[in-house]
Amino acid sequence: MRAVVQRTLSASVTVADEVVGRTDEPGLLVYLGVTHDDGEADVAWLARKVWELRLMREERSAADLGAPVLVVSQFTLYGDARKGRRPSWGAAAPGPVSEPLYEAFCTALADLGAHVERGRFGADMQVAAVNDGPITLILDSPR
Repeated sequence: MRAVVQRTLSASVTVADEVVGRTDEPGLLVYLGVTHDDGEADVAWLARKVWELRLMREERSAADLGAPVLVVSQFTLYGDARKGRRPSWGAAAPGPVSEPLYEAFCTALADLGAHVERGRFGADMQVAAVNDGPITLILDSPR
């Protein structure tokens, strides 16, 4: 499981001219990718890492501040563009595998105490964010 985590002042996701997820205060924007062998242990580990990682100002975590988290599914995080000009998506898990793990990740964050906003799985989304810092990290769950 892979996450790109950005510290934001605000962020939103729009699908077909409808805002489906929004944070209007400092928090995190998480792009989440799932690969074939990910499971519940990856979900639990990554959710806790995102929630407790000290990325906010003054070395505080989203957990310390009760900061909101906007989670957007993104299979392209497992794209491979090392050969040629067309990325391959073979390492990305298909929707029937990745959607339940995306939902489980959001639920795990909420169970830890996060206010979770979401994109819409599989939709054509427009994501807007005001990055803070900027701070951006790539996190991979342990194998």
